[in-house]
Amino acid sequence: MRDATDPPTVLPSGPPRPEAGLILFAHGARDPAWAGPFERVAAAVRAARPELAVSLAFLEFMAPDLPGAGATLAAAGCREVTVLPLFLGVGGHVRKDLPHLLDALRIQHPAVRWRLAPAIGEDARLVEAIAGIAIDAI
Repeated sequence: MRDATDPPTVLPSGPPRPEAGLILFAHGARDPAWAGPFERVAAAVRAARPELAVSLAFLEFMAPDLPGAGATLAAAGCREVTVLPLFLGVGGHVRKDLPHLLDALRIQHPAVRWRLAPAIGEDARLVEAIAGIAIDAI
């Protein structure tokens, strides 16, 4: 792992290369407008953590998919990538589909450490925020 005092990895003719990446992984939909809230989340994360390579990926219907987003971050120089499922519930996609997709990324990009974070719906902070919004709606 890089020490905080080490200079960032620099390409001969380009900006520093990120060593850490985050893929925000959502389901996807046929309607492009559906992705708007997820794009705003990605933009907010990028603004808060500009040193982090952030990508939004989708399971179906939209691009990029997880293999594409993962390949892009690996090519950008990321050595560790966290995949955060933007799913409220942990169903078959998170329990079954996502681990298979991550296994394929591990095989295709063995120099990258791929980490799966818990789905956001499992986080008590999100549950509390949704409950607050529900109460305010009354």
